[in-house]
Amino acid sequence: MLNLFSAEMRRNPYPVYEQIRGRSPVLYSEPLDLWMLFDYEGVKRALSDPDVFSSRATPPGSSGSPPDWFIFYDPPRHTKLRGLIQKAFTPRVIASLELSIRQLSKELLDQAIGQTTGQSAADCSTPAHSAAGRPATMDLAADFSVPLAIRVIASLIGIPPEDHPQFRRWSDVILSLSETVTRGADLAKIAGEVGAVKVEMGAYLADLLEERRRAPRDDLLSTLSQAEVDGERLTTAEILGFFQLLLVAGNETTANLINNAVLCLIENRDQLARLRPQRELLPSAIEEVLRYCSPVQAVFRVTKRDVEVHGQLIPAGKLVLPMIGSANRDPRQFPDANRFDITRDPNPHIAFGNGIHFCIGAALSRLEARIGLTDLLDRLHDIELASDDPWEPRQAFHVHGPNRLPIRFRT
Repeated sequence: MLNLFSAEMRRNPYPVYEQIRGRSPVLYSEPLDLWMLFDYEGVKRALSDPDVFSSRATPPGSSGSPPDWFIFYDPPRHTKLRGLIQKAFTPRVIASLELSIRQLSKELLDQAIGQTTGQSAADCSTPAHSAAGRPATMDLAADFSVPLAIRVIASLIGIPPEDHPQFRRWSDVILSLSETVTRGADLAKIAGEVGAVKVEMGAYLADLLEERRRAPRDDLLSTLSQAEVDGERLTTAEILGFFQLLLVAGNETTANLINNAVLCLIENRDQLARLRPQRELLPSAIEEVLRYCSPVQAVFRVTKRDVEVHGQLIPAGKLVLPMIGSANRDPRQFPDANRFDITRDPNPHIAFGNGIHFCIGAALSRLEARIGLTDLLDRLHDIELASDDPWEPRQAFHVHGPNRLPIRFRT
C-alpha cells in the first residue's frame, strides 16, 4: 500500500487521492486495520451520521480512551458540552475580536518587514514605503501566521502574553499524538511527553480558573467557568479538555489556512493577479483555499454497527478515516476540481466538517484569514518562494500545511 503519511505525500496528496477515489472510494488498510473513505458522499456521511459513525475513536498505535475533548463525544454528552462552549463563540464575541486581530496582524508584519529590510516599525507602515523596494525575505509561518493564530487564541482564552511561548510548546507536543498512527514513532516517548504536558496544563489552568472565579474578566475562561445549560456547568476536566482542543485546533487550522492561501496564490499567478485589484473576492478565495488545500485532511470515526458504503461492508467497531482533503477534490461534486478558482460558486466544501461536529471556531478562523491576507496583499508585492527546496509539512499527518514557508517579496 502507498505510504499516505510520508512527507512527500503530505505535501501533495491529491494525485494519489484521485487514483484511489477513481478505483474505489473505500479502501481498507490491513496494516493499520482501518477503513479510509475518499469520496465526497462517503466522507460527508461519515461526518454527519453519529448514529453509525461514532466520534469515540482511538487512533491506531495509541492506547487508552480518546482525549477528553468534546469533538470526541457523541450525543447526548456532545450536545451538552457544545451548548455550553458555544456561549463563548457567539457572533458578538467573534466580531469584538476584529480590532485586536487587525492590530496584531499589523504589528507582526511591521516586525517581520523591519527585521528583513532594516526599517523601523514606523517606517514599515508609512505610505512612503508602500511602493516596490528592494527584495526581502521572511518565514511566513514562523514570523506571521503561526504567532497570529497563537496570540489570537491565547488572548481569547485569557492567557497572558508572557506565557505564549509555552502555549506554543504545549500545542506542538499534543499535536505529536498523531504520529502514533504511522506506528513509526517512539510511542512511549510521545506518550510520556504528552502526559507531562497535560499535567503542566492542568496545574496552569487550575490557577487561571481560580483567578477568573474570584475576579471574572472579558475572556473565554471566565465565560466557560460561568456558562450553564439546564442548570449544568462545565467541570474543570471538561474545560481543560476544551483548552487542549483550542490549543491545537485554533492554532493549526488558522495558521495553515493562511500559509496554504499564500502557497496557492504563488502557484496560481493568474488568480493572484485577479485578487489584488478585486479584494471583494477575498472571502470567496478563502473558501477556495479551504476546499483546494484543506487545513484538516482527515478525522477519525469508529463504526457503531456494520455499515455498507459503496458496496463494501465495514464491520462494527472498526476505525474509519474520512479523507476530507480528498472529498473536497471529488469531481462529482466540484467541476474541474483540481483547478484553483477564487470565484468558484457554489463551493459546498466540508473543510470545517459537517453536521453536529461542524467546527465551532470556523467564523474566527475565517476572520483571521481575511484580516491577515488583506495585510499581506496590501504590504507585500512580487511574492514568491525564497527556496527551491520542497517545503517541510507539519508533523501531524491529518493536517496540511508547511512547517516553514520562506518567501521573498518587495515592500
